[in-house]
Amino acid sequence: MTVPSDISGNSAANRTAAAAERSGGRGAARAVLITGAARRIGRALALGFAARGWDVAVHFSTSREEAEGLVAEIGALGRRAVALQADLAVEAEVARLVPACVAAFGGLSCVVNNASRFAEDTAQDVGYDNLLKSMAINVGAPLALARALYDATPASAAADESRRAVVINVLDQKLYNLNPDYLSYTLSKAALHTATVTLAQALAPKVRVVGLAPGLTLQSAGQTPEGFAAAHRVTPLGRASRPEDLVAAACYLADAPGVTGTTLVVDGGQHLVPLPRDVMFLT
Repeated sequence: MTVPSDISGNSAANRTAAAAERSGGRGAARAVLITGAARRIGRALALGFAARGWDVAVHFSTSREEAEGLVAEIGALGRRAVALQADLAVEAEVARLVPACVAAFGGLSCVVNNASRFAEDTAQDVGYDNLLKSMAINVGAPLALARALYDATPASAAADESRRAVVINVLDQKLYNLNPDYLSYTLSKAALHTATVTLAQALAPKVRVVGLAPGLTLQSAGQTPEGFAAAHRVTPLGRASRPEDLVAAACYLADAPGVTGTTLVVDGGQHLVPLPRDVMFLT
């Protein structure tokens, strides 16, 4: 774990005040834990929350250098940040994350379950190893973190809406547009989609639980730039999701006190275009 970045000077204070105003006028600092925050979409989410006045816990598994660099960037925005390492397949390591956030920031208002295991398999080669690892990281860790956030949220949040917390589960548009590729990943996201509803029922009113389902957002390993650009256009809007779309959606969900137990699909309409295989294999 790295030491939280310091905030000092008038410019930092001005940035903090402006961010608080953008976040709906709440003066109290709020903190968010984002899993898999060191790279790709997680990194965009971390910077987006920080720009809107949140302190950020940057979870990483192996990308320590990227995580610590991101902590420094968030500090330059006038927010506190800390890098936290954990293997999300190990329950004992997951259990340390929320207490570490509370120790660093004095509280925790939001968990974004962004990290995912995304390993290729199909019905022809699926095995226990990938399936169980996918379920541990993509379902088990979000469940454990939701429970820990509930435990860390004060009892007074039941009556005081301003003290409530929120879990945002990052899902996938393919749950609304199924194909047989990435079977273990798909099954784990389907389970997390169901958990989004059942957790919202179980953890209310202290904690809201919502889903965010992106479409194709960033180029994947093995995908050419030309293939990504072509795949990104296969939507009714002529483009799928971009990182800034997901940042805006996640920050909306974090600040939407009347929303729970539902999923916001942000994909340019990709889920409306049925395809026989994952789009990365068709471009």
